[in-house]
Amino acid sequence: MTAQEFFKNDLFATNAGVELIEIREGYSKAKLEIKPEHLNAGQRTQGGAIFTLADLALAAAANSHGTLAFSLSSNITFLRASGPGDTLYAEARERYTGRSTGYYQIDVTDQEGRLIATFESSVFRKKDEVPFTL
Repeated sequence: MTAQEFFKNDLFATNAGVELIEIREGYSKAKLEIKPEHLNAGQRTQGGAIFTLADLALAAAANSHGTLAFSLSSNITFLRASGPGDTLYAEARERYTGRSTGYYQIDVTDQEGRLIATFESSVFRKKDEVPFTL
């Protein structure tokens, strides 16, 4: 099974429209095309949609080492609004990996490369192997 196939089983992110477009050890990139169902009452991208995009990028990067990883904590800072017709990208980069923990930073940008949000997360690695290959 490929990593893309494995992460399609993340039904929440898949149903939200998040697509994993690149994954390699310690890195991943995902995208989300903003549609009306992603908007809040103010007609801007709902924070939960941005969080979901960043969280899937985190999951792909953190699990890329071949062991199952789960988020311990995550923090997001929203910097700029986006809206209908925008395409958002989340790039996850590994900043630290230990025996059982890891730390990741994810930048969320729009189609013009403008920074929309920053996301940081620490993860715990279980001893279970992931059922995919890079």
